[in-house]
Amino acid sequence: MATRPKRAVKAPAKRGKKAAAPAAPRKRGAKAGKGSALVIVESPTKAKTIGKYLGAGYDVKATVGHLRDLPTRELGVDVERGFEPKYVTIKGKTKTLSDLKKAAKTASIIYLATDPDREGEAIAWHVADQLNSGAPTHRVLFHEITKDAIHEAMEQPGVIDDRKVNAQQARRILDRLVGYKASPILWRSIKTGLSAGRVQTVALRLIVEREREIRAFTPEEYWSIEALLAKDGQTFEAALAKVAGHKPQLHSAEEAQAVVDAVRQRPFVVSRVEKRNRRKNPSAPFTTSTIQQEAAKKLGFSSRRTMRAAQDLYEGMDVGEESAVGLITYMRTDSVRVSDAAIASVREFIGKSYAKPYLPESPNRYSSRKNARVQDAHEAIRPTDVRRRPEHVQKYLEPDQFRLYQLIWQRFVASQMTPAVYDMTVVEFDIGQYLFRATGSVLVFDGFHVLYTEGREKEEGKTMDDLPPIPPLVQGDAVEVREITPSQHFTEPPPRFSEASLVKELERLGIGRPSTYSAIISTLSAREYVKVEQRRFFPTELGELVEKIMVAKFPEIFNVEFTSGMESELDRIEEGELLWQGVLKDFYTPFSRALEAVDLNALVADAHGLNPDDLAKERCPKCGSAIELKTGRFGPYLACVKYKDTCDYVKSLRKARAPDRPTDEKCHLCGSPMVIKTGRFGEFLACTTYPACKGTRPIPLGIKCPKCVEGDLAERRTKRGKSFWGCIRYPACDFSTWNRPVPDTCPECGWIGMEKKVSKAEGETRVCLKCGNKLVLAEPEEVALA
Repeated sequence: MATRPKRAVKAPAKRGKKAAAPAAPRKRGAKAGKGSALVIVESPTKAKTIGKYLGAGYDVKATVGHLRDLPTRELGVDVERGFEPKYVTIKGKTKTLSDLKKAAKTASIIYLATDPDREGEAIAWHVADQLNSGAPTHRVLFHEITKDAIHEAMEQPGVIDDRKVNAQQARRILDRLVGYKASPILWRSIKTGLSAGRVQTVALRLIVEREREIRAFTPEEYWSIEALLAKDGQTFEAALAKVAGHKPQLHSAEEAQAVVDAVRQRPFVVSRVEKRNRRKNPSAPFTTSTIQQEAAKKLGFSSRRTMRAAQDLYEGMDVGEESAVGLITYMRTDSVRVSDAAIASVREFIGKSYAKPYLPESPNRYSSRKNARVQDAHEAIRPTDVRRRPEHVQKYLEPDQFRLYQLIWQRFVASQMTPAVYDMTVVEFDIGQYLFRATGSVLVFDGFHVLYTEGREKEEGKTMDDLPPIPPLVQGDAVEVREITPSQHFTEPPPRFSEASLVKELERLGIGRPSTYSAIISTLSAREYVKVEQRRFFPTELGELVEKIMVAKFPEIFNVEFTSGMESELDRIEEGELLWQGVLKDFYTPFSRALEAVDLNALVADAHGLNPDDLAKERCPKCGSAIELKTGRFGPYLACVKYKDTCDYVKSLRKARAPDRPTDEKCHLCGSPMVIKTGRFGEFLACTTYPACKGTRPIPLGIKCPKCVEGDLAERRTKRGKSFWGCIRYPACDFSTWNRPVPDTCPECGWIGMEKKVSKAEGETRVCLKCGNKLVLAEPEEVALA
């Protein structure tokens, strides 16, 4: 490690061997000689829950996320000294750290019980380094927040895993090097304030490249032919499957009509019937990735919304007589493994709650994906007690919490039930060179479907549940032909990514970790690199420009293979197979060479569609002096070398402003129609009679003012150009806020409109504009991961 904890933390034991025996923990509830036992967790909610389980003699405190990190205003990494990091206390965390140090001075023993993953291990390491306590210090892992699990973990304390800390530190330094070194290129070529991220830029690349595929796609016409048939009054459809033994190739109405004419008067006689029994097995319990995908499909949740609700369920909820209890196991996991005790419990539950055919003879077993590697230490996401049915705890939960808990509970119970069974029937009609085929399905036993059915998106195609039944038929049966219909179609481009399909693709390619997907996706939206319309991701013009520059200049860094390979190397650091400094050196050597090779003039010219040779040749049209490239607040521009001295010539390199767009708005001064114009600070509404009428106003957000409840909120700017949001009825109404309002509904008062706040100190929050109710959507460490 670059810096070691000062004392009280032992080196990790070798994998497969028991850690060195720590000082024996006190008996439950017993007092210590010197003082209370100090238990340090990450979340105040978790601290409250655990404190109730441990009782007297234990002082449980929370770090509220990371306490130490790299500095915000400097690189914070000494590359020449083996990538030694410089850690500082995060702004706003000084008091928290001071409180922990004070508690540690009187503690008889210290338990570091931060989350059981890399980030939690790093937090524990930093806490141990800062406490400087002589008390015995141990690492404790809580995989679920229940009374028995807490006490069992406390009776088996271990030590900090340095290799896990090394893997986290390598990732943090790697992300800092990329962001700190590459982002200034965006500032100078586009505008200040932009950022590039090692993983987020690759995710952006996937979205941009998909958009390019869609734009380049040329639809091709094709036709299908369906016959509406009937037998004993029951109708069904058969589609043209083959022409002369090959897949139909019908590209015009004339070709399709020729087939219809050829078969219209021919009898449809069954030439072949195939019946088979199909079984559909239940899916494995959730991992971090699959729960984000399924919650997006079935509940319409964003990844961040899903992980926020899951965090609440894990940390502990007050559920009546049980008081606070964790309802699910740890929600950051790549594993589908389930403990034998949990399997025994759910099989007992199924046996008592459902008929005998729903319980398989032996437990269903599932295998984790190939690249789960070190993340298999945790179980799958499951209820901590399957007997705690969703409807029993619903009244204690917020709507999002209940819906997600219900999804997790149903998926877990269904995973240990029997398969659904279908009778599949395929009927063919051989009409000369034309073969028509009908496929039908009948559910004969619902199995796990009695409880759970997976969500699906349009592009995922049909399942056996979507196939209609076919009447009983045997070879030689003639059926009634009621209608033969040709239908025109056009080939479609690949679909844009939804939240679910993007998460699935990121996991398939090995980009990032499922626990960081919500932060990655939220960051792309927050920085306006992408927008979401009809639950699909579209790259913005800014996003496409960022992707173009970053990929063009760092093709070996911002690509799928490198990013996926780096995740594997981080895993190998955690497993002790690689040294973290070596991994960083192997990365930084070619990265620094690529940085040095960046030609800013050529980069700016390419980004703005200019010829770089022209920038060298252009002369000042006012004084004839040379022209130089500069970067200002609004992006790059050309200026005379004597600018601000004896010449005032400047030329913006920003693209021409967009044409005016009509609206239904009326001018508040003269009543004339208004259009959307683009100015220095973005879009605004302007009167169409300008210059006769100079009426302008900001574009409403569609969110009502919480003060007067009459006007809409809109973005405005101070005289110095700083954005704020206020009521369009100003000065009649003086409501304003520095934080962007978003059309989220407050769960407390129902008002539509909340302030969006994102900071490394507090994470991402929403604050109701009406009642002030505050929601935490992401903890500070989640924001830092982005």
